[in-house]
Amino acid sequence: MAKGKVTFDIETCKGCELCIEACPQLSLALSSKINAQGYHYAVLIKDNCTGCVNCALVCPDAVITVYRQKKKSKTPVARITNVTQNITVTIDDERK
Repeated sequence: MAKGKVTFDIETCKGCELCIEACPQLSLALSSKINAQGYHYAVLIKDNCTGCVNCALVCPDAVITVYRQKKKSKTPVARITNVTQNITVTIDDERK
């Protein structure tokens, strides 16, 4: 499952390909379509973005916005308090 999402201002993108080269997941490519300025613009081609923001950092025209999904918080399944002697605890994890 992806941890990030990338959006582009496609009308401002000049297709320099710096973001494509900077993406470690190889998630980006140039579109076969052309924007109003006559450039092939960058698009997300794979759903494996990690939200690393490399693409946005190298974009000279700041046309890339990166969103990260919030990590799910962990829910405690047990709490042990006031232990006065040795105990053994077994937890059946049905979430596998």
